Amino acid sequence: MNVWLWGATALLLGVLPCGWVAVRASRVDALVGLQTAGTVVTLALVLLAEGFHRSSYMGVAVTLAFLSFVGTLLIARFLGGHL
Repeated sequence: MNVWLWGATALLLGVLPCGWVAVRASRVDALVGLQTAGTVVTLALVLLAEGFHRSSYMGVAVTLAFLSFVGTLLIARFLGGHL
């Protein structure tokens, strides 16, 4: 186990508070929690790709970053009148 994998593990533990906020908070705060969780998971995937020495796994992280951003915009659009 190298330092990249330890860093990814630490980041993935940081997703737990984001999930708690997403479940327990208001809609706006839940959306912020989901966006933060998406960012943290993207960074964890980058660290995992580096830790396993697989540059092809970086594509998964880049795709998740894009889909997380687009998903947040769509959720905000659909909840526009209900926030």
